[in-house]
Amino acid sequence: MTPFAVLLVEVGNNNIDASQWEILSYISYVGCSLSTLFSASAILSFILNKNVRTEVSSSIHVSLSAALFLLNSSFMLSEWVASLSMNGLCVFIAVTIHYSLLSSFTWMAIEAMHLYLLLARVFNIYIKYYMVKLSLIGWGVPAAVVGSLLSLQSHYSFYGNKEIKLSSSNLTNAFCWITEPLILYGVNLSYVSVVFLFNTVVLITVSRQIFKLKQVDSKNKFKSLKDAITVLGLMCLLGSSWGLVFLGSGYTNYPVLYLFCISNTLQGFFIFQWTCMTARPEKKKSTHVKSLSTDNSTTEKNKAIENT
Repeated sequence: MTPFAVLLVEVGNNNIDASQWEILSYISYVGCSLSTLFSASAILSFILNKNVRTEVSSSIHVSLSAALFLLNSSFMLSEWVASLSMNGLCVFIAVTIHYSLLSSFTWMAIEAMHLYLLLARVFNIYIKYYMVKLSLIGWGVPAAVVGSLLSLQSHYSFYGNKEIKLSSSNLTNAFCWITEPLILYGVNLSYVSVVFLFNTVVLITVSRQIFKLKQVDSKNKFKSLKDAITVLGLMCLLGSSWGLVFLGSGYTNYPVLYLFCISNTLQGFFIFQWTCMTARPEKKKSTHVKSLSTDNSTTEKNKAIENT
């Protein structure tokens, strides 16, 4: 089995204990299974609910859920396909994992951009074909990156069967993934760094807005708890937990690896819970604005924080 952290952390031979690798792998597979199930549920509920399909925020949420569904499901096939000794199929799984990983990061950045537009706009704005343009970015940019690397596959073999020798034993573990560390750090970590920096700035901006609203409504005893839940939900949507990779790069840090595997494999599950918690009654949905152009008052900004 393979721990989820290998997607962003380069694990060298004899750098990780076999028993720790096994525990991290079980955690990863349980988390990926839950996220796959609940991401599929989020997608299905979006398809079946006509009112939800009219909301831009819900469309962005379900796109992120779709990217995470593809990521988690393909990741769980990685080791099994590697054991089949079919290089073409292994390359396909590795490419799928890489594409879905970059797509997930891109949709997290889109979540942040959409939230920022809802909160920071001054005048009513309308963006023609808004969701279509977001989809082209969310699915198209990762396709361009992965497609460029795949076009060089015959010369450099960036994707394929990757083997790791575990310490304290003679065991080796094979899985389908990026075989060149330079690509892992040069592409993946660079991509994550840009998205993480942008999303962190947006999260701080939103948190400041929440703090201002809290000062206005200081008499509400339950406001602090609600605000804390809101910030945690936004951290999940914006992928803040992926930033743990910066604490574990370059050496084996087991606490960071455990936190990374637990929090990031369960992201699809957490997003499903968030969408259920922020779902509004039918009466409110019928009056909800169906485009990005809305009133720029403080009340609307408050609603945007709670329902994005």
